[in-house]
Amino acid sequence: MSVLGGHPVGPSAWAVERFGRHAGALAVAVPVQLAKAHGKAHAAHLAAGLKKRSPYGVALAGLVRENPAEAARELGEAVRDVRGYEYAVINDHALFPFRYADRPRPLDRARLPANASPTRHRLFRAHGPQPPEGPFDVDEDLATEEYLGLREAFEELGASTRLVCVFFTADAKNGIHAIHWVAPVHVE
Repeated sequence: MSVLGGHPVGPSAWAVERFGRHAGALAVAVPVQLAKAHGKAHAAHLAAGLKKRSPYGVALAGLVRENPAEAARELGEAVRDVRGYEYAVINDHALFPFRYADRPRPLDRARLPANASPTRHRLFRAHGPQPPEGPFDVDEDLATEEYLGLREAFEELGASTRLVCVFFTADAKNGIHAIHWVAPVHVE
């Protein structure tokens, strides 16, 4: 629930459509969980004592998945493990948090970069904008590496699960600048 001009404002219709009865709780929990993730990542960065920002980025990348998973548990919803990373799945929608810039940038600049992990790319292809209905069964000797990865992604999150990208900008010094949650759209 948000507050605008001192008056409580409920979750958007978009959020209710995706998260059902948990939409209001998630609208509150996601910013809180991202702020907690920033705090822990900032502490790791300071403890490392390095001038480079890599300790912050590495810690933040893991924490932004773990913290929403805790919120999902508190709501009695699913948490799925994908290669050691936990993803919150609420009402068949997986929260897919991703820092798209280290300074304030418009949402239209949010992209999953080429150097994102193969697992994140696989999840995005399998459950993103226009996921296939499901992988066809293919004989083991005909299966490619990419096919096996897509099939694994379906099994890990569940074939009917759709992604909701939680795009945000943040840096070690200033914290979280902006948070957007969007259903990915297909871009040609």
